[in-house]
Amino acid sequence: MILKEIGKIKSPYKVKGEAPRQGKLSKETMILEMFPEFRDAMYGLEEGQNIVVIYWGDRADRAALRTVPPGKDREYGVFATRSPNRPNPLALNVAKIMSIDEEKLEVVGLDALDNSPLLDIKIYIPAMDSLENEKNEQES
Repeated sequence: MILKEIGKIKSPYKVKGEAPRQGKLSKETMILEMFPEFRDAMYGLEEGQNIVVIYWGDRADRAALRTVPPGKDREYGVFATRSPNRPNPLALNVAKIMSIDEEKLEVVGLDALDNSPLLDIKIYIPAMDSLENEKNEQES
């Protein structure tokens, strides 16, 4: 398996502990800096649009298999949590595009540390990406 880094995330969070537990809790603006060969892939993105940002948690503890989640009093396996520490530290956040230029996206809603490797961006589609919609459809 070969993953291709498509850019870097510029974040005000420099070290573990500065970032919030989830990207949804962050109001900080971050910059997704695209490498030149991937800039054309941004075509069609729009300001105000929500996107799914996938990045590599390069400072995660990849040996961690168990953790105590915030607000819990017992240990869980990392696959039963949202811990950043896991065998393959893929991170996933929904972010809002605040502005776009030819090489950067300015976004809000990430918990990434500065210079985290950016792996992919996908548009967020509520009807496809939210199970709440599915629940509401089943109830009607």
